[in-house]
Amino acid sequence: MRTAVVRVNIDPECVLTPERLREGMAILLGLVGEIGAGVVENNLAGMPGSRREVALLIETGDVDATKKAAIDLCDRAFGAFGATPVAGVVTFISRGTDNDAHGVLAGFGLTGEIVRTPGDDGFDIVHVTLREADLERIPESRIYTALEASLNCEVHIRTR
Repeated sequence: MRTAVVRVNIDPECVLTPERLREGMAILLGLVGEIGAGVVENNLAGMPGSRREVALLIETGDVDATKKAAIDLCDRAFGAFGATPVAGVVTFISRGTDNDAHGVLAGFGLTGEIVRTPGDDGFDIVHVTLREADLERIPESRIYTALEASLNCEVHIRTR
């Protein structure tokens, strides 16, 4: 499982007062425990009107279900005050784990074998084995760049 950062614009039409924003945030902080999520705390009242965005941290393997859960929580927290939360961008926190590598591959619709070995300089080398047909659909350079950025280590891609 990877940690998704689900951004939700909780007040796209700018109907909430600073007091209501603070109240809604307090409610949201109480609700996130229901799904084992976290919230990146920020000063919503100090944000520009159209950018009143919260970021929820949610362990997930299903982005669509996670977005729905985030919207549901934000609607419960801010909807009673007249706001209509809208889902934004979903990104992932990378800790450089094999799960992160599998998540990157899944983002391309791929599966593969991940083998991690220690390098001579003390840094890991990650060997990724993919099907030859997969590299016909998606350029190896895109996969390589995404894996290297996510894992922050040397990556070698092989085919079978």
